[in-house]
Amino acid sequence: MKDLSMHIMDILQNSTRAKANNITLEVLENYDADTLTLIFKDDGCGMSAETVEKVTNPFFTTRTTRKVGLGLPLLKQNTEMTGGSMKIDSEVGVGTTVTAVFGLTHLDRPPMGDLAGTMVLTIAAHPEIHFVLHFQRVKDGKEETDYVLDTDELYEALDGVSLQEPEVMAYIKEMVEENIR
Repeated sequence: MKDLSMHIMDILQNSTRAKANNITLEVLENYDADTLTLIFKDDGCGMSAETVEKVTNPFFTTRTTRKVGLGLPLLKQNTEMTGGSMKIDSEVGVGTTVTAVFGLTHLDRPPMGDLAGTMVLTIAAHPEIHFVLHFQRVKDGKEETDYVLDTDELYEALDGVSLQEPEVMAYIKEMVEENIR
């Protein structure tokens, strides 16, 4: 995957396939610690401990449409190439948390890509799911950016207008881009 937004889309899609009703993505840029952390939390069906041990193997997948699962293995590889790590916590019937830590300024870290576009498309494709994006940037010991996009708040503000309307999607994308810049 050429950028992190593609990894993000893949993990968000895993959560939707796991029948999650609530999905949170935290993006934490910490210049002081030189880390970029992506934390995905969902309340989907979860995985057994045995499955968690296998999901980073590219030749393991729970899908019936193909024999390989590359999303999590590639994400893990990309974190490790930057001196980072990936951790998966999951419990059947409760949900899953995937934490991926990258070296923020490491030469091998893929670029972020279109985070705003990825979030907007995923939200529009799954209007029944409650999504939260939390973006935080810390630099020189200070919180420079702390932005939260919450679909419940969007629905309330839009008062019945669909998030799938092209004008609404464009506005949300612009709003996210502006707030995480």
